Amino acid sequence: MFFIEAAVNVPLNQTFTYKCEEDIPLEKTFGRRIEVRFGNRKTTAFAVAASRSIPPSCRVSEEKIRPITRFIDKDPILTKELYETAIWMSNYYIASIGEVIFSMIPSGRRESSSDGLSFIDDNAFTKKNQLSIEQKNAIDGILNNEDGKFYHYLYGMTGSGKTEVFLSAAEKILNEGKGVIYLVPEIGLTPQVVESVIKRFGNTAAVIHSELTPSQRLGEWKRILSKEARIVIGARSAIFAPVPDLGLIIIDEEHDGSYKSGSSPRYHARQVAMHRSSSLKIPLVMGSATPSVEAYYSMKKGIIKKHILTKRLAGGQIPEISAVNLSIENHKDDCISKTLFNEMKNTLAQKRQIILFLNRRGFTHFFRCSTCGFELKCKNCSVPMTYHKLENRLRCHYCGYSAIPPNQCPECGSLDIGYSGFGTEYIENEVKAKFPNASVIRIDTDSIAHKGELQEKIEAFKKGEYDIMLGTQMVAKGLNFPKLQLVGVILADTTLHLPDFRASEKTFSLITQVAGRAGRYFPDGKVIVQSFSPDRIPIDMAVHNNAEAFYENELQQRKVLQFPPYSRLLRLVFRSAVASAAEQAAQGAFSILAEERINGVEILGPAECPLEMIARNYRHQILLRGKSIHPLQKMVTNLTRNYIVPQNVYIEIDVDPVNML
Repeated sequence: MFFIEAAVNVPLNQTFTYKCEEDIPLEKTFGRRIEVRFGNRKTTAFAVAASRSIPPSCRVSEEKIRPITRFIDKDPILTKELYETAIWMSNYYIASIGEVIFSMIPSGRRESSSDGLSFIDDNAFTKKNQLSIEQKNAIDGILNNEDGKFYHYLYGMTGSGKTEVFLSAAEKILNEGKGVIYLVPEIGLTPQVVESVIKRFGNTAAVIHSELTPSQRLGEWKRILSKEARIVIGARSAIFAPVPDLGLIIIDEEHDGSYKSGSSPRYHARQVAMHRSSSLKIPLVMGSATPSVEAYYSMKKGIIKKHILTKRLAGGQIPEISAVNLSIENHKDDCISKTLFNEMKNTLAQKRQIILFLNRRGFTHFFRCSTCGFELKCKNCSVPMTYHKLENRLRCHYCGYSAIPPNQCPECGSLDIGYSGFGTEYIENEVKAKFPNASVIRIDTDSIAHKGELQEKIEAFKKGEYDIMLGTQMVAKGLNFPKLQLVGVILADTTLHLPDFRASEKTFSLITQVAGRAGRYFPDGKVIVQSFSPDRIPIDMAVHNNAEAFYENELQQRKVLQFPPYSRLLRLVFRSAVASAAEQAAQGAFSILAEERINGVEILGPAECPLEMIARNYRHQILLRGKSIHPLQKMVTNLTRNYIVPQNVYIEIDVDPVNML
């Protein structure tokens, strides 16, 4: 008989001791799943340690230790390196070790063939593209590691050949007998990248995507462990792929918010990649035309080594981008300006295609002057204040500051103030009314009904079966359309008015990314950006393709306001179906945090979350801010030990939050 320490998928940061009476070597137990009784139920756990004597962490006497029911796996599916990563994640993100491990590993019981490559045409392999001098220099700089730096960034405009650098670097690593992880924001939205990987590397590639069942994921996991698959391409969770002899990690479109998990453990794939990279001493290369402000700052400081690509290689040119001031040109309730209408008419006459981008993720309830564009911001946090109709107050969702809405613009005295925005279906109807002979397709979460439909719609537009595509953020990522001539951004302001310090960054990134869809194959691409505030810095800089000026200005603003990268944040969200319970829980936690506050840590709130209610749950938040993340983690770890959470309240702990809503 021997004892096994088991990690169970429960929010308790400890392992649990079980006994095993099977005659097997202790070293053969680690990393295998076992079936155990936990409380009154049977559940799955991971064996993470084994010993002949009772572990010191065990809190019960020997006669009370339960036996395991059985081993589920013949061979381990959790590696030692991944377990070490799980321990780091548990400490960093303040999540239980069991929750972390179970977020990493597929939950399938029997492995089955994934057919993971079936949605890609696996015809003849592509020929390698001729590399430019810039591309060759980037590959050499990433792989040579002469200066001992492991973090790299491939910074270049859309269409500048970043994918080819990633693939060529991956090929060299594979030729050395090592493995590669290649992350993309969402598999369904990056079909060209996935297709390029498959065509270059064939069956040595494993594609992990959301349409795989748990059993198919387990099948791919075992293909990776057995070295049958040597390059893994997938979204956020593919960062946990158990690649033996891992030699390179790639993160495409590093700026994308989908790399941050929205449920516990709330990890960021970039941070996990950096941890694996530094632990294994292997290169991590990130890439984007619009780096996150944190990544840009790290490049500036030399923490991440920058490699620049300056030319479009597919034969196209940077599109002609122009802004339309809706305050001047817009008629009430008309979402297509005269300028955009005329360009659409010309494009359709030439039998070319149009994308209209609508960003639905925005707040319409912000105070704005229609005459001068002034908007009210919090005097403490400098983020837009949100209008609460029922109480008729403007409120800051960071610090709780509130004010009565003014009757006229404080800046210019105009009485023309209000709250406006366009809905997706409204725009679709207007487009069809203005262009009755054009075929229109809409791509957003509401219009995708079944598996594979997104890919079908994208392919149909690519083949020229539709003239106009209406899309949300889905169409801003990595898609190339040969017949596309015109991109119209219906309302660039929506992200700008989010009560979030990252609002400017998101606005700049979205406009730049969606504009990058035009002019990739022809020199006549055009982009029309409609805005009520075209002179606002993120819109103006995106329209004039002035990224450096935008980042420098944004860093200056962040420094003044002490937001990341000049500080670190930790967000606590208290949610409950009972409004008073969420509010009281936040107040109770605040009292404990204030009592045990560490010098240099600022506590913002408690306040209602910008999105006060999600799925019938009321939400309140507290933000901790400081120069270093460690004091914030220490305070919240102490809170989790000392605070008894009311039964009807759930606390979300988000270290380095990306979504502030």
